Amino acid sequence: MLTIMNDSSGRDFPDAETGERLIDDQQFRELIRARCRPLLELVRGLTAGGVGELALTRLLSGRLLLESSQMEELLDEYGASQNRRWSRLRALVAALRNFARIGRTLAHVQRRLPTYRLLAVDADFHAATGERLCLVGSVVSAVATSLLEEARLLGVAIADIVPTPEDFAEQLPPGRLARNRDDRITTDASITVTYLATEFLNLAAESELLRTSARVPPQDYAHCFPDPVSEERLRQLSFRFHNLQSLYDTHVSRTWVETSDPELSILRGHASVIYHLLKIATDLAHYYERHVSPQTGDGLLCERPVVDTDAIMATLFAYAMAFSSDVLDGGQRLSQHILRRYAEPGRLEVPVPSYRGFHVRPSNLVARIVAHYGSEVQMDLDGKLFDAGSPLDLFRANETINARKRRWLAAEIARVHPDQDGVLEPSAIAAAVLAIVHRLSGEGKVILYRQPLEISDEIGRREGGVLENTVAEIARLQATGQLDIRTDLTVTFIGDKRVLADVDVLARVGYGEDGFGNNVVLPKELSYLRR
Repeated sequence: MLTIMNDSSGRDFPDAETGERLIDDQQFRELIRARCRPLLELVRGLTAGGVGELALTRLLSGRLLLESSQMEELLDEYGASQNRRWSRLRALVAALRNFARIGRTLAHVQRRLPTYRLLAVDADFHAATGERLCLVGSVVSAVATSLLEEARLLGVAIADIVPTPEDFAEQLPPGRLARNRDDRITTDASITVTYLATEFLNLAAESELLRTSARVPPQDYAHCFPDPVSEERLRQLSFRFHNLQSLYDTHVSRTWVETSDPELSILRGHASVIYHLLKIATDLAHYYERHVSPQTGDGLLCERPVVDTDAIMATLFAYAMAFSSDVLDGGQRLSQHILRRYAEPGRLEVPVPSYRGFHVRPSNLVARIVAHYGSEVQMDLDGKLFDAGSPLDLFRANETINARKRRWLAAEIARVHPDQDGVLEPSAIAAAVLAIVHRLSGEGKVILYRQPLEISDEIGRREGGVLENTVAEIARLQATGQLDIRTDLTVTFIGDKRVLADVDVLARVGYGEDGFGNNVVLPKELSYLRR
């Protein structure tokens, strides 16, 4: 602290409640005027042209961000947010800093957008960015005006010398420097490429928040806080996309792989744009939650509003979240295309799902793994090929699987009940069939899902003896879901090794089911299947 508060006689005294040494308002005003003069002069210049006429360039927003950050730090050092007289100034400085950062990011995106070469989206992203930049410029101008008024109310004197708009004009010549550096020599960058494309797909699967938020109608924006939208969730997601961009720059940028494959830099562009949009979304969510939310805001800016909340929420949802979702979809398609080109073919032999083969759940999970990577994978069963990306095609494989099970089981039945001479009565045949079924169950050859079994009235009346009746009855019990035949049948998946690795993980956890068809928790590696 510079000094402590004093009474009219100049004697120092502490706060009566806390014992802390205090600074008096006059001395604090002089401190703010001296230390924060650059920001106050800057905002005076911004308000000279009137609210709504501000061209928010990267130079201007960067300067505002620098000066407001320093002023905010000084106000926080003296506890301004806890003081009735100075807390509104602190809130206005924080708002200016927040929107200056948003403006700088928008200006960056607008300037660099052509170089990202994004896949096309339905809406005009470039025009929307320009519109939002103008909007944020008007917000910064309005906040600057309020901040200047508040400073005057507090008695902070402001110098007459102010910067002019020309000081922050961004007149840049077109073009860029020649790309004439040699490629970097690294380890196999293609391995990193497949990792990055795979990680983008995983992030896309975990970014349902963006897709959901993009579809929210304006009247429901406020209801999205704090679930599913919050500053914390958006910041965590933006960090992961930033990490993806950093990995690319470290391991792929300026390598021979990047030079020979132009799609890689486009993928980096998608990750970078999503990161910048999520930064904007995070700052907007922060402003709403911290300052204007009825549940969590501090009320200072709610009582005397400076910013149009509807416009801010529209920028968050209809611009930042919506275009993040669109760019994410394009990056997902691009990642799948890259993985198909970098695919390493392989084969994987795994057991058939123990519970009723490839019924709905196992077939859907396998197909979703294939769809996640966008690769072509086939399942080989007895020389027949099935499309592993189609749940219906996998489900069709059950016909072959069940036929193999019945052929195997016929041999087992013949083993435990050899053919006997003579014709048995229907009741004797029925008793023999039940005895065989329960013996096979005891040996683990069949699994009983229902007890007691509902035996058909046809048992013993069919043509043939015990063997034929047992095979027919077990087939009926299997078709009606009362039992299943347990064998060591396997299938072979053929395709991209990355897809096969995940199919192998799925097979090791019973394709998401236990032996009785109950769902089991999928491992972390398959977290994208939980959504």
